[in-house]
Parts: sequence; structure tokens; C-alpha cells
Amino acid sequence: MPKPITPLLAADIIIELTDFPDRPIVLIERANPPYGWAIPGGFVDLGEIVERAAVREAQEEVGLNVYLLTLLGIYSDPARDSRGHTVTAVYIAEAAGMPIAADDAKNCGLFSLNELPESLAFDHAQVLADYKKYRETGQVAQLRHDSAPLSESSDSFVIH
Repeated sequence: MPKPITPLLAADIIIELTDFPDRPIVLIERANPPYGWAIPGGFVDLGEIVERAAVREAQEEVGLNVYLLTLLGIYSDPARDSRGHTVTAVYIAEAAGMPIAADDAKNCGLFSLNELPESLAFDHAQVLADYKKYRETGQVAQLRHDSAPLSESSDSFVIH
């Protein structure tokens, strides 16, 4: 049986800094295309669990040791990454200290949810909107019903 062709898998981390007022988040300015500001993250290595990849990427890109709090959501729109179909698991984490841009991060910065940069890469505007809702309500991202399910029952989706 031939090996299936599947999307790439990534892990992204919304890092709340606990030693700053109002727990700002860390964003990186990407050094490589697609350019713009982004949530730290990257590809999961073969043989690596996704949570470990998130922790590793935070260390590599901004030099922070993070503690994962929860999974915000899975983002899988085939158009979310201009380089190709990539699925990402987005975690919320906390850390202390000052981030330092490293690896493929050109710069990094601390941002409140009310003062985000305009040029966000990928689908990170949607991810950060979901995160803002999480901060306000404690609810993780809603399931996306943008694509046709295998079967539909009223307004809920059932996969057989």
C-alpha cells in the first residue's frame, strides 16, 4: 500500500509572560517568507510528540522555557500557509523572563491583545481572535464547520 500524502504538522505557542502586568504575549517577526508577525512555532519532527515540539520551538525561537496550559485549537485550513497545506496545534503556555529573537525569528516583541501588529502571518489573526475569546470566557476555539462534513445532522456534525 502506498504511503499517503498528508499535510505537514506544526505546533504554535501563544506565550503569556507571567512576570509582566496583564500577561502580554510574545510574537516573532519572521525572517523568512511568509513575512510578518507570528505566534512562535514550527514543524513537528518525525518521532516527536506535538506538545514537545511546542516546548522546543518556544526555546529555539524566543529562548523561553514554557509551561503548556491548554490546547487552544487545531487549525487546518489548506490555505492558511502559502507554502503548502500545514495543520497546526496551537497551545497556550506561560513563561517568565525576557524573550530573545533566535532561530528563524528576525525580531520578537511583547504585545497586549488590544495592540497587535497589523501584518500577521498565516491565519494568526484568527488564532489570536480565538485566544482573545479564551482570555475573556475560558472557552477554547470553536470547531470550524467551513468544509463539508462526512454527514450532517441538524447543526452538529457527525463522522461515521
